[in-house]
Amino acid sequence: MSLEVKKKTQVRFVFLGAAGVGKTALIQRFLQDTFEPKHRRTVEELHSKEYDIGGVKITVEILDTSGSYSFPAMRKLSIQNSDAFALVYAVDDPESLEAVKSLRDEILEIKEDKYTPIVVVGNKVDREQERQVSNEDVLSTVEMDWNNSYLEASAKENANVVEVFKELLQQANLPSRLSPALRRRRETFPKDTNFRPPMNKTNSCILS
Repeated sequence: MSLEVKKKTQVRFVFLGAAGVGKTALIQRFLQDTFEPKHRRTVEELHSKEYDIGGVKITVEILDTSGSYSFPAMRKLSIQNSDAFALVYAVDDPESLEAVKSLRDEILEIKEDKYTPIVVVGNKVDREQERQVSNEDVLSTVEMDWNNSYLEASAKENANVVEVFKELLQQANLPSRLSPALRRRRETFPKDTNFRPPMNKTNSCILS
């Protein structure tokens, strides 16, 4: 039997975080290469797109969730049915980082697996002047204490957005070698897409 048949052909990513941190903006930037500066309240939206990844047709589902905590049952269901998680906070909002910590604990409790694929995303690095969260502190906590991945990004400036999704693919144990069509559309993709740096400070994907 071909090994190709055994590969997962569907994966679901869920974006979680406090309201207004830019979850929807990151997803829209990746899927449509657009940015809407005005915050729009999201309840829950599921996006689905098919890619050729490593020679295999993969359906990638991206679940955009509400930043409101008034839907605990919906959030629990989202966590149960997802393969990898992007926990998003804003670098100018320390309280949104606290929300990420709580969400991670909730994910680990629901999934009952401390190795659940999680990528922590510090969004809005375009607001460097208003930054209130140190990237060094978050990096140390996320990669050293939690053993998860960490990136900083900007949906507004399209910085590190593709890398967030690339990391989610890798965390979900899917090949990161995307089809030539996707690579042409996303020229910010690293040329060596099979290379994954070790998770330490000197090799982390942090914007300077």
